[in-house]
Amino acid sequence: MANSKYEYVKSFEVNDEVMSPNLIVVRINGCDFRRFSEVHEFERPNDETALNLMNACAISVLEEYPDIVFSYGFSDEYSFVFKKTTKFYQRRASKILSLIVSFFSSIYPTKWKEFFPQKEMRYPPTFHGRVICCATIEVLQEYLSWRQNECHTNNQYNTCLWKLVESGKTEKEAQEILKGTQKQEKNELLFQQFGVNYKKLPEMFRQGSCVFMKQEEDIAKYSENGTPVKRLRRKARIVHSENVAGRSFWNVHQNLLKDIGGFAEDNGKINPDYIRSFLFENKLMPSTWIVIRIDGCHFHRFCDVHAFEKPNDLQALNLMNSCAMAVLKEFQDVMFSYGVSDEYSFVLKKDSEFFQRRASGIVSAIVSFFSSMYVMNWKSFFPEKELKYAPSFDGRAICYPSSEILRDYLSWRQVDCHINNQYNTCFWALVKSGKSKSDAQNTLKGTQAREKNQMLKQFGIDYNALPAMLRQGSCVFRLKVFYLFTLDSPIQYFFIST
Repeated sequence: MANSKYEYVKSFEVNDEVMSPNLIVVRINGCDFRRFSEVHEFERPNDETALNLMNACAISVLEEYPDIVFSYGFSDEYSFVFKKTTKFYQRRASKILSLIVSFFSSIYPTKWKEFFPQKEMRYPPTFHGRVICCATIEVLQEYLSWRQNECHTNNQYNTCLWKLVESGKTEKEAQEILKGTQKQEKNELLFQQFGVNYKKLPEMFRQGSCVFMKQEEDIAKYSENGTPVKRLRRKARIVHSENVAGRSFWNVHQNLLKDIGGFAEDNGKINPDYIRSFLFENKLMPSTWIVIRIDGCHFHRFCDVHAFEKPNDLQALNLMNSCAMAVLKEFQDVMFSYGVSDEYSFVLKKDSEFFQRRASGIVSAIVSFFSSMYVMNWKSFFPEKELKYAPSFDGRAICYPSSEILRDYLSWRQVDCHINNQYNTCFWALVKSGKSKSDAQNTLKGTQAREKNQMLKQFGIDYNALPAMLRQGSCVFRLKVFYLFTLDSPIQYFFIST
């Protein structure tokens, strides 16, 4: 990290560690998925293919993050449960939440064609999420009971609603008919009017889906004489159970007992208000500038795997810029953004009430949309390259109380852009000249900006003549039309002028 007079702005970042021994659950939900379902013509009340896509994304999440040992989902929702001893990203709520939401959002469009080969994805899906801190295993048990009860209640209602609509009722008329009805009355309506036995509907619709990892024997290789050599490997399983929080289901899975704990007895009456009290919510201070900064996760590896040009790949930077422009189009409360490399900062207007200023909602929605847009836009910028795996981004929300401090924050990020880019330009010029990476690092150790510029001249590079996007980063903001700016002048003067 670059040292500068603007470093003080880091003191505004808040620590949001989920303290042990709380169990960590991340729940994600689709943003406006009713519209997404209508636009993509999902079958109502349940599209089995769309649900299988959600389950496939959940499997990918568990395969990517070994600290997640159990998940439960239905409709456009999934809950991910971490093992009780997890130290994943130092248990920081914003980091954990944003990474899970980001990866899920990237996987969804990546797998779309596998499940909908005849349908084009018309716009990127967005998910928002939150962290639930379960103080005890009993709270987790009640949480899972609550979510499965929601699955049943919502599915039974929607099954009735769409059967009535199919029979000729308007949606409003169907809602009036169902108003105040109990579960038994809905079951009778389905059976008597439509010949539907609700209990015979697919388990996935009525009960939701569990995904968890299990150790299973698999053939790792064959010996010289052809004998299979077996090893225990983690494999994902999808299970449907009538009671995911019941002892009879939970306590038979040894890995769940080991990594999370066991249920002493079955649940009684569910109290959603009690469970909601464990939601990890950070409501951001009113009348302050909100900045959402997102960063690529392990992007050094991502760049290597996808053979990005070093020190800068213009197409990769333009892909990032296109995603930032899409964010400003999608979220009207975002008024300005600044980006460099695999990082982007989004500034929300001071009086924003987006997600009621809940940090979890704002961060997760922006990170999710950016991630899915990155996957969808990939082919536009890399038509000859396959996306080999889904990217992920982490994010955080920071509040700045004055325009001067916000300006200093942006100046800090731009100073960082300049110092890092100058260093990387020198580093890769040395490597391409034949030096090892270790030798290049030693050569640059302790050098100042002027010395680096002189060094680059030995390779025929005038640093100040390099594209402004590389040296100064990119700004995206809204006028009457969208503009993408790469500036030679310092960002603080540009920002004040707007």
